[in-house]
Amino acid sequence: PLPQQSELNSFLWTIKRDPPSYFFGTIHVPYTRVWDFIPENSKKAFQQSHVVYFELDLTDPYTISALTSCQLLPQGENLQDVLPRDIYRRLKQHLDYVKLMMPFWMTPDQRGKGLYADYLFNAIAGNWERKRPVWVMLMVNSLTEVDIKSRGVPVLDLYLAQEAERLRKQTGAVEKVEEQCHPLNGLNFSQVVFALNQTLLQQESLRAGSFQIPYTTEDLIKHYNCGDLSSIIFNHDTSQVPNFINATLPAHERITAQEIDSYFRQELIYKRNERMGRRVKDLLEENPDKSFFFAFGAGHFMGNNTVIDVLRREGYEVEHTPAGQAINNRKSPQNLLALSSSSPAHSPYVMSQELPLPLHPRKEEEKEELLPHLLLPDSIDMLEKVDRKYKKRKKQQQKKQRLRQFNDLWVRLEESATDPPPRIRIINGYITVEPQPRGHGRSSHIHADTSNAHQLSHSLFLSLLTLTLRMIRQH
Repeated sequence: PLPQQSELNSFLWTIKRDPPSYFFGTIHVPYTRVWDFIPENSKKAFQQSHVVYFELDLTDPYTISALTSCQLLPQGENLQDVLPRDIYRRLKQHLDYVKLMMPFWMTPDQRGKGLYADYLFNAIAGNWERKRPVWVMLMVNSLTEVDIKSRGVPVLDLYLAQEAERLRKQTGAVEKVEEQCHPLNGLNFSQVVFALNQTLLQQESLRAGSFQIPYTTEDLIKHYNCGDLSSIIFNHDTSQVPNFINATLPAHERITAQEIDSYFRQELIYKRNERMGRRVKDLLEENPDKSFFFAFGAGHFMGNNTVIDVLRREGYEVEHTPAGQAINNRKSPQNLLALSSSSPAHSPYVMSQELPLPLHPRKEEEKEELLPHLLLPDSIDMLEKVDRKYKKRKKQQQKKQRLRQFNDLWVRLEESATDPPPRIRIINGYITVEPQPRGHGRSSHIHADTSNAHQLSHSLFLSLLTLTLRMIRQH
């Protein structure tokens, strides 16, 4: 039996300020596999924070377009022209195998959503002959049965981005596309060929049943749900690059594997941590009255030279927040909402202060240039469906909100009617009106509602007119 969530660790850290801000560690797996295990205080911190920041804004069309462009070979080049003939042949054979197996890997739920095997393959591997070898390596690494079965469900950070959008929160990103993309393109050609060859060897061994991947998606989910803050598995998930180091490699190949691992650790973890930490600091300094929720890959908060270390060096107090610890924002989220909705953010890294533009349907010839699984877990069309669904909900919520505002007005009218009626006196044939004194400490919000005052004056005028007519008849 699983322990109570309050007994587990959490991936939430509090940046102590007024109002407080938060770091939250995510992983690139379908959110449905981990959401029930995330502590309530982490969810409350997300809900109470007005500004939500991610590494990249995956709901922004520019981000998706830039990531796609970054993966492509220079104009006029094809993968067949740059790869050794043997590796290209094996790559093509493996992709043919995946395409053949995909109908058997897909789940009934995916078919029920209208996903077809051919379309799903094209969404992941379409136009692969135009991609740079390093991106093909990542693509091959994601074309496994486990990963295919999870397609169509947003990964955790994308789900949070969609929720922030649905809740009309201000969102942004601390990184530019080029800063994530260029380090991957920075490997030299021999290192890329080695990495692709090792990836193909692993997949071929998996097909033959003679190899087992050291870190599977299931292992990642298990460590995350159990709150294992010491697990090195999160670094590989954060860098999104597989580990090629193993004891079976010859000495010269082991050196190459170590060089690749060191390069990616430096470029995709340490340098990014330093850059992300500095930008978090700038955001906090430029917006002292706002509460931020920074959702980054969990590996950015673990090990050495983390984003947290950068903030602490700058004098900020950052502490891990256990699952059972209460979340208390000193400043009201409503006040934050009113404040930030009228004042734009000063940071140059903000991607969207208002709702992002809707994703327009792609033409058939454009659907082939979609992103690999590790960067965008869903096809563009799936993202469009979610986007349309949330926009429909927003319209319904806005309609309900307008009704609530009318009800609030109605409540205020009832409250105003409870005030004591004015005294009406007749002295020497003249009518005088004296208002009753109000009790001390009562709210006088009726003065701000001119429509209430007009209604009260109109009612009073009719009463006085009726009384005057009666007096005239009596005389």
